[in-house]
Amino acid sequence: MNESVAVVFGGSSGIGLATAERFAAEGATVVVASRRGGSVRLGNGTSIDVLTCDVSDEDQVRSVIDHVSHEHGRLDILINSAGVTKFVDFADLDGIDVADWRSIIDVNVIGAWNTVKAATHLLEESDEGLVINVASSAGIRVAGSSLPYSVSKAALIQLTRTLARALGPRGIRVNAVAPGFVETPWTSDYRERGLEVAHIAPLQRVGTPADVADVAMSLVQARYVTGEIVLVDGGLALVD
Repeated sequence: MNESVAVVFGGSSGIGLATAERFAAEGATVVVASRRGGSVRLGNGTSIDVLTCDVSDEDQVRSVIDHVSHEHGRLDILINSAGVTKFVDFADLDGIDVADWRSIIDVNVIGAWNTVKAATHLLEESDEGLVINVASSAGIRVAGSSLPYSVSKAALIQLTRTLARALGPRGIRVNAVAPGFVETPWTSDYRERGLEVAHIAPLQRVGTPADVADVAMSLVQARYVTGEIVLVDGGLALVD
């Protein structure tokens, strides 16, 4: 991967940051974009600037892709890890309003569409054009932090499949990872659920961001795989 260029949207923390670190460790040039901007320090000690980008804004996304094109002249791997949620029980219909739906769908679904649309012209010039969407097991099972979040991840999974069909003839693969319960800043207040998952999941532990990053890396090597959704849940879906 020494000549590959990867951009990670939502790469300033959690799964996105771990994925950026993993790809950088393999020799890729990594560009990180996040709504928060700032800078991040990768596992190898390298500090990199984070481009400020709200993926629901087409102009901001296009600006990031233009930056990648201008600075690096190519783009090989696009990783969509940006996501938002609201923690509300599924049965609490009054706890969710239309604004919540719009903000979650705008980032989790339309955001991924925006990045792929903006980057397609660069990805099709690459010998390894690849999109990796970070979905969730909540998009497969009836689970997750809220009803709109679960629906948004189901939509992202279908977007992954339809884009794989549309872009395959242009030499671009599109796959997704679907994590289960992963230790991230999002889940830090849900220790009891984490202990429950560790007890019932066949692998007897919760996931880490590095676990998801490892699967994302494996998709780089799987050059005849597209339109696939890879569960990364320690086998929880088998029993829960």
